[in-house]
Amino acid sequence: MKRTLPTLTALLATTLVVAGCGGASDTNDGADNASASSGKATLSLVAYSTPQVVYDEIIPAFKKTPAGEGIGFKTSFGASGDQSRAVEAGQKADVVSFSIEPDITRLVKAKLVGEDWNTTPNKGLVTTSLVSFIVRKGNPKNIKTWDDLLKPGVKVLTPNPFTSGAAKWNILAAYGQASGSGKDPAAGLKYVEKLIKDQVVVQDKSGREALQNFTSGTGDVLLSYEYEATTAQKKGEKVDFVTPDDTIKINIDIAKTLDADPSAQAFLDYVLSPAGQEKFADWGYRPVNQTVLDANKDKFPDPSGLFTIEDLGGWTKVNDELFDPEKGSVAKIEAEAGVSTDK
Repeated sequence: MKRTLPTLTALLATTLVVAGCGGASDTNDGADNASASSGKATLSLVAYSTPQVVYDEIIPAFKKTPAGEGIGFKTSFGASGDQSRAVEAGQKADVVSFSIEPDITRLVKAKLVGEDWNTTPNKGLVTTSLVSFIVRKGNPKNIKTWDDLLKPGVKVLTPNPFTSGAAKWNILAAYGQASGSGKDPAAGLKYVEKLIKDQVVVQDKSGREALQNFTSGTGDVLLSYEYEATTAQKKGEKVDFVTPDDTIKINIDIAKTLDADPSAQAFLDYVLSPAGQEKFADWGYRPVNQTVLDANKDKFPDPSGLFTIEDLGGWTKVNDELFDPEKGSVAKIEAEAGVSTDK
């Protein structure tokens, strides 16, 4: 299937229509900058693209607490891999939150984040989610299963896995369900190859851009996080979502940097507190605070065939075997489909 890229006009239009559905690429709050001049700390939050809508609520709420009073913020949101590499290259960050673990471990290797980042009670997680199918309102193509994605004429959107953490989760969900949670790699790769080469029409840079492209009218189904659909619905977009029986659990990571201002820990504590986690739950993110998760258990049921990254061998294994630009099986499929595998 021929690859198409969104035009500049389309991108500008969708940005105006759905700004906020997945978060801005970079923001600097003038009021926060003013607070920095008063001698209080200014925290830099660098995160993947989609949760800006949540942090737009969490940050003002934190600033109303005694621990957050007078604290300023600078925030940056974008494709997870790009954000991680920017911090590695020198972008200031006190707190980082990325959509895949390797984007944190890159900073551990660079000695910017401590090796013990995931030994906390929450194991380094801020939320979890599931890979789901975002479809048009009423699901006119009746898309319910992974096999439905391969039907003739079904146009699929998913971001580029070499820039987007969301896309890696999407590919792993597709691979895992077809391979029996990794037991039959050949079957998993066969499915992924058909999906990418025959059904996927656009691979945007980030999950946010993919959602904007979908809500502008491109495609029949978007592979994305469960909470992307609930976020879009909350923003008034006419979409539904389907969670297939066999899908992967998504882990969203958060950490403070080694040279973070001391107030970064207070912010992390608030993000993981019931107050902060409730805000994530309100937007459709699965909380890692057990009290909040228990209170929302009816909202977040687990599908019968749920599997994890550990079931597939862990991030080191899948990155090496599937996503390595030189030798990865998925990298080869993407290159043959004309998609850039440059990071």
